[in-house]
Amino acid sequence: MKPGLRVALLGCGVVGTEVVRLLNEQADDLAARVGAPLELAGIAVRRPDRVRAGIDPGLLTTDAQTLVTRDDVDIVIEVIGGIEPSQDADAGGDEDRQVGHHREQGAAGRGRGDAVRGGAGVRRRPVLRGVRGGRDPAAAAAEESLVGDHVHRVLGIVNGTTNYVLDQMDTHGAGFNEALEEAQALGYAEADPTADVEGFDAAAKAAILAQLAFHTPVTAADVHREGITEVSAADVAGAQGMDCVVKLLAICERIPSRDGRNGRGVSVRVYPAMIPRSHPLASVREAYNAVFVEAESAGSLMFYGAGAGGAPTASAILGDLVAVARNVVGGTPGPVEVTYAKLPVLPMGETVTRYYVEVDVTDEAGVLATVAEEFARHGVSIQAVRQVGSGEEAQLVVVTHRAPDAALSATVAGLRELEIVRGVTSVMRVEGDE
Repeated sequence: MKPGLRVALLGCGVVGTEVVRLLNEQADDLAARVGAPLELAGIAVRRPDRVRAGIDPGLLTTDAQTLVTRDDVDIVIEVIGGIEPSQDADAGGDEDRQVGHHREQGAAGRGRGDAVRGGAGVRRRPVLRGVRGGRDPAAAAAEESLVGDHVHRVLGIVNGTTNYVLDQMDTHGAGFNEALEEAQALGYAEADPTADVEGFDAAAKAAILAQLAFHTPVTAADVHREGITEVSAADVAGAQGMDCVVKLLAICERIPSRDGRNGRGVSVRVYPAMIPRSHPLASVREAYNAVFVEAESAGSLMFYGAGAGGAPTASAILGDLVAVARNVVGGTPGPVEVTYAKLPVLPMGETVTRYYVEVDVTDEAGVLATVAEEFARHGVSIQAVRQVGSGEEAQLVVVTHRAPDAALSATVAGLRELEIVRGVTSVMRVEGDE
């Protein structure tokens, strides 16, 4: 067997602790699969005095940059939470940071690894980024199945933390903060849940899936992103009234040209949306994830798996680690990204979608006609409308047909300016049907 490979770990929270545990418990099996032992060189943490069960304190350091540029480090695993985990962990100058942030949305997210480069004479070493842009079992299975078909659309629940929170709000009537605290207590969410609840993690995964599905370069910066922090009990109740459920969806869609033959571009977006309870994704509960693929030859496929928690995520990271370590041992590069199509990523305003809108209105003659006129002024067709309550409690609930998102947004802005409108209390996109 060849000499061991030394692994640097950045972060030791919920996921990082599980990575260490699996590296220790499965050491012999991992060595057999890789062809060389895998050894921890060090662990970069923010608070080294914190007690971590099963972690050798001698491995801990607060100097991430020194750790990842050490001569005895062969592979780096990054599992730091938050929005920008790699900003203070890249071992190079501005060029390295730019390359790292681009690559983490591409091959690195699929377990191939990108490279940390320091100054002159510092060798390249693969980096596995396991939180932002990392994979879960559902997305990983979908990735392997996307490359051999002409994919039209990918619709996915790719963040287990947010799915758990929204599921608790739907099934138990929990408030957002209450559900999030429970997710943290169960180990589904990090102490800083920003990357999850604001949609950064889902956007990174959406970029990876879009790149694979459409063979075109996509980064997280290209993804329209909205989180779930503004989802209210009223939104959830409105969905229930339509026999729908609210999910944070990652949507990757090929937009055909007007002649229907060539691709005009791709739409990649992440936001909370209502989907009918009859849709397969609606039954994905708690911290589970699923990816629903619509392809030309294979038809409709769904991949399902655990999407949060230390052990499932660490398991996926170790799968990536084995793939990269084999390449290092064999002296071979990982697979290259296939982005020959180079389709443009279309702005959100051009995306065609549907809206659910609740409007508090004055209860007087002509209100419905005035509201309908505002929708028509922006070219948005109404599918259904109903009044709820009367007097001071009067509300109009409007569901639209599909229209450009820019037109729908302009309609909502126009509604807020009408004298008969006391407020627009709920706005949510509707996906998964029509």
